[in-house]
Amino acid sequence: MAEDSTPKPSGEGVTRFGLIRHAETVWNRERRVQGQLDSPLTAEGAQQAERWGRALRSIPWSRILASDTGRAVATAAIINASLNLAIETDPRLRELDWGCWASRTIARIRAEDSEEVAAQEAAGWAFRPPGGESRREQMERSRQALLDAAGRWPGACILVVTHEGVIKSLAHRLCGRAYVTSDAVCLQPYHLHWLEVADGRMALAALNARPLT
Repeated sequence: MAEDSTPKPSGEGVTRFGLIRHAETVWNRERRVQGQLDSPLTAEGAQQAERWGRALRSIPWSRILASDTGRAVATAAIINASLNLAIETDPRLRELDWGCWASRTIARIRAEDSEEVAAQEAAGWAFRPPGGESRREQMERSRQALLDAAGRWPGACILVVTHEGVIKSLAHRLCGRAYVTSDAVCLQPYHLHWLEVADGRMALAALNARPLT
């Protein structure tokens, strides 16, 4: 699919979702796990969101659906200064619950819990940070959020501002991948990705469809 194209619906009941990750935060820059905790957007992150707003104006969006985390809501609000759409939030679109690993840097987690990290990385869909939720649980709740949205707004074109973990889990599920390093989906950072829902069925329309420019 061309980078600047929008998937064409196969019928009036097809709901299209354009998924993007929230803009850069302070903890992203520090390589610190956020999970369902939050940190503010950086100045660069705010600029990224502004650029997304300008870049996405050519697409006929119906509304914005966002995770209810602060960073996703902030990103959606900045984007919406250009799009002027209705915004709704859904907690089911939150990032994976990283349990006791949340707020810690990736380097610290790998240094202090190396055996547990190795075991979880080999677990695929069963990956579960200590005290957190599994990738499968996170995928199921976010998938249901989009299915419910498609039921509410059939035929709509919805911009979804969410998290990398949400997009990765949906992409792996829809590609039938095991979610391990040897069978991973290649997800490019700061790209728009397309999903479609028709007759209660979700399909991947295009990964890495449009970069942030």
